Amino acid sequence: MAELAESATRTVGEADPAALDWRFPARQLLVLRRLQIRVVAALLLLGAGVAAAFFPLPGLIAVGCVLAAELVAEVTALRRFRAWGYAERAEDLLVRRGVLVRRLSVVPYGRMQFVDVVAGPLERRWGLATVRLHTAAAASDARVPGLPAAEAERLRDRLAMLGESRAAGL
Repeated sequence: MAELAESATRTVGEADPAALDWRFPARQLLVLRRLQIRVVAALLLLGAGVAAAFFPLPGLIAVGCVLAAELVAEVTALRRFRAWGYAERAEDLLVRRGVLVRRLSVVPYGRMQFVDVVAGPLERRWGLATVRLHTAAAASDARVPGLPAAEAERLRDRLAMLGESRAAGL
């Protein structure tokens, strides 16, 4: 009986996501998200300050609400940043994310149709990019945000190469 439990533990341990070499977004992603939050909060505080000049009590309540919302957004941004990660395995890519609801997506290399590298103007300015994985499944939304541009290109090329080699066997 103990042998069976040890065998099951070894099998689970080999597939255990905690035992993998996880990679995470670049720290610049967190800095960028915090900057975005602070700019929006500053604009809202400006509006609330103007409102406070004309309507003191409602204006002060609005200032308090904006400050509370900024604090919640900062904490959420930090938790979201820490939740993202990806790990490359022999046959598939694991992508984890989620603050309240944790998700672990397993994307087999052979099922990938194409891989995008996307970077908006702010991401480009900070040298970041997002890798998006597209499969035949409409619900597939696997993406890895906040990678340095060079790492995103390396991952895209590697996933495309693995996808082509695994799809050839279908």
